[in-house]
Amino acid sequence: MQNKYGVIMKKQVYVSVSTDPIKEYHKVIEYAQSLQGVADFIHCDVKDGVFVDNKAYDAGLVNNINQNCLTMLDVHLMCSEPLKLIDDYAKAGANIITIHYEAFANKNDIVLAHNKIKEYGALAGLALKPETSVREIKMFLHDFDVILVLGVNPGASGQKFLPQTLEKIKQLASERENNDLKFKIEVDGGVNTENAEEITEAGADMLVSGTFIYKAQNREVAIQKLKK
Repeated sequence: MQNKYGVIMKKQVYVSVSTDPIKEYHKVIEYAQSLQGVADFIHCDVKDGVFVDNKAYDAGLVNNINQNCLTMLDVHLMCSEPLKLIDDYAKAGANIITIHYEAFANKNDIVLAHNKIKEYGALAGLALKPETSVREIKMFLHDFDVILVLGVNPGASGQKFLPQTLEKIKQLASERENNDLKFKIEVDGGVNTENAEEITEAGADMLVSGTFIYKAQNREVAIQKLKK
């Protein structure tokens, strides 16, 4: 990437560490604390057992993380009725609240959800599953701060990255550049050092990683490798 003077500049890549691999409540807090000053965000996957099979997280846990850790919180609502949950997670301390396009039967309600998130001063994210095309969400791209692309089918950690995701990232990056939009592209699912470079080169700005970082011998080194 070059600046206006033709100087090649290193792209800023942010890493949002998912706590999804951890099942014990108290260990989530400990894990988040251990990543303070290392991770850019803590990624909190909220699952209601309806939108995805598993059920995990609640606003109380997000609030507890917020009270015990200074790292910004990236809350991903994998829930069937996100509009009803925004107040709770915003009050719990979420810095980013991401809702799913597919969760809304009435797509006009996406605008209501976006506005509610922004009223709390949080960044608003819109997520799309692997089967959802960029074309379907084009009308919302100018409103949202973050577009979250799932690189796996939602619900379980440790899955392999779907290679067709790269084309979707490229399409989003093209839409952003051609229309002078400001949203960040976040990628969640199967991210590791084997694919991080091509994901960021395709246009991603934020990488969500769970299992790869959690299982690393040195988590700080693992995060730095993703950034590079």
